Amino acid sequence: MEAIRAGYDVYELRKQFPVLQRELKGKPLVYFDNAATSQKPKVVIDALVDYYSNYNANIHRGIHTLAEEATAAYEASREACRAFIGAASTDEVIFTRGTTEGINLVSHTWGRQHIKAGDEIVISTLEHHSNIVPWQMLAEEKGASLKVIPINDKGEILLDEFYKLLSSRTKLVSIVHASNSLGIINPVKQIIDAAHQAGAVVMLDGAQSTVHLDINVVELDCDFFAFSSHKLYGPTGVGVLYGKRELLEAMPPFHGGGEMIKEVTFEKTVYNDLPYKFEAGTPNIADTIAMKTAIDFINELGKDNIRRHEHALLQYGTELLKNIPGVRVMGDVENKVSVISFVVEGIHPQDLGVLLDNQGIAVRTGSHCTMPLMQCLNITGTTRASFAAYNTFEEIDRLVKGLDKAIKMLS
Repeated sequence: MEAIRAGYDVYELRKQFPVLQRELKGKPLVYFDNAATSQKPKVVIDALVDYYSNYNANIHRGIHTLAEEATAAYEASREACRAFIGAASTDEVIFTRGTTEGINLVSHTWGRQHIKAGDEIVISTLEHHSNIVPWQMLAEEKGASLKVIPINDKGEILLDEFYKLLSSRTKLVSIVHASNSLGIINPVKQIIDAAHQAGAVVMLDGAQSTVHLDINVVELDCDFFAFSSHKLYGPTGVGVLYGKRELLEAMPPFHGGGEMIKEVTFEKTVYNDLPYKFEAGTPNIADTIAMKTAIDFINELGKDNIRRHEHALLQYGTELLKNIPGVRVMGDVENKVSVISFVVEGIHPQDLGVLLDNQGIAVRTGSHCTMPLMQCLNITGTTRASFAAYNTFEEIDRLVKGLDKAIKMLS
């Protein structure tokens, strides 16, 4: 039944993930913390081993065979990332350590170059700390203001209130594409178009959206877009910042050192062309190469198939959880990725998480790096179950049974 729903055999797929064969506390592992990081298929792990075993070398600078092989594999990953998000050129694909570094790169370069006293930066109530703190730091440094788009009781941003925030002082809008805490997908195309009409630049935090949604940065017309490998079945410590060429070319470098230069004298440095101007030093070569393998894995499964399966899991889990007395599902809207955040009346999320872990069920508890959102919702935090291509309906049944058992123990 699940194979039919998914468009692929979920049980065969699970065999490709070594960690899913593990037992936890004497029970088969149920891994529902995919919004934090997804598990890695053997092909991704093998890609890492293959690099270190067969062609480990630094890239771009060597003329020997290993260096040329490593460089070719590294740049093939850049092309895979370009195609995955629909960018026009690999020159617009900057490798970073992840979404957080991508946002900080824009803040420290474009932001310092363009934001001045009296200017306004607009974010939303749904933002992850990584899309709040860098802009707070920039605003404080420059004497600018941070404006926040409010949300309704369900967690959806209020577009009319966003439109009211826009003015000639608005220089940047930085918005999460899909909420890591609630799973809600924001109407980013409308936000981008309105921001551009006001003369503002737009950055999208794609950490949660890139693995679930079809991304085309050209069609979206966003100015910057950042995402991480480790949330799309790839390694940790690597990600991508997309930026429009004209913006990237005008921005100063983020880090100084090797690779980001054309010529260095003690009097003057001539910076390298895109994308290398923003990639100083020896990069995370192995993990960047393996990110292509992860993208190939997703493309082979098919995003439509994955999305259909995840949506079925989301609907199934949401209905079951809503029927448990005392459970309240947060962000219960139609347009969302496969994340269910919930609170249980009278029970702290951390206590719930410990008891579920004792039953072999891995969920995330707490504020999910969105403390201002939790304060807005008037809660201390949530328990979050987030689903991936390899999760099953039986696992959700185990979550519901485990939750029922935990609630009875804590009540």
